[in-house]
Amino acid sequence: MDFILHIAAGAGVGFAIGLTGVGGGSLMTPLLLLFGYPAPVAIGTDLLYAALTKAGGAVAQHRAGNVDWKIVGLLAAGSIPVSVILHLTLLSGDFQESPGFEKLLTTSLGIMLIITATILIIRDKLRESAIHEKPRGLMPAVHRHRASATWIMGLLLGACVTLSSVGAGAFGAAILLTLYTQHSTVRIVGTDIAHAVPLTLIAGFGYLLSGYVDFILLASLLIGSLPAIHLGSKVSASVPDKLLQRILITILLGLGLYYSLAGSAH
Repeated sequence: MDFILHIAAGAGVGFAIGLTGVGGGSLMTPLLLLFGYPAPVAIGTDLLYAALTKAGGAVAQHRAGNVDWKIVGLLAAGSIPVSVILHLTLLSGDFQESPGFEKLLTTSLGIMLIITATILIIRDKLRESAIHEKPRGLMPAVHRHRASATWIMGLLLGACVTLSSVGAGAFGAAILLTLYTQHSTVRIVGTDIAHAVPLTLIAGFGYLLSGYVDFILLASLLIGSLPAIHLGSKVSASVPDKLLQRILITILLGLGLYYSLAGSAH
């Protein structure tokens, strides 16, 4: 019965991903926590789920010429080492047995859900202001040091994704949209997906080595989500985009506040 329920959950999240392009870690990890899975199992399993579901998208984006591999390399140069370091230090050894372990992961998840929801609200305004900002403003100065800014962004994403499984989607894409205003949105999204694959794979592998990945759960989620992602993308054009985004933002804010408070209450 649990297997069927997990397939249905995977289908629901997959459909949301297909409809909105957002929802991987943002919806899957909270859902797994609601099912009663410990935070490290929910996050570890979801990270490998994300790596597998995004891999096909990354290949398709590459074939369409929508991936800037230089940006991917800069991001990965920051994110991958941070993920490895976190697993070798903070997320390993005696700390795994302490109450602070689950508290850290749950609080990180709540904070990242709130940030993701906020980013979805202001994403378009961020990009517009970055494009039209005056020559002496902050963004032009950042644009002069894009490579360094991108690497620093990779450091941030590595920490966020490893601790919460959230950040490789809407959060990463929104920052790239403000850094690379000359790139089309499609190219930014393709680049963000391409970077998410190695990051979620490495981060998920760290949880796997610590015994925090449930393979039966992972299989059931994939069985449900892969066809549902395809279905969601097919019907997305006929569903009001703003309505979908408002519903998603409301859900993410609610979940973010809940897990932020739940984490601090432990």
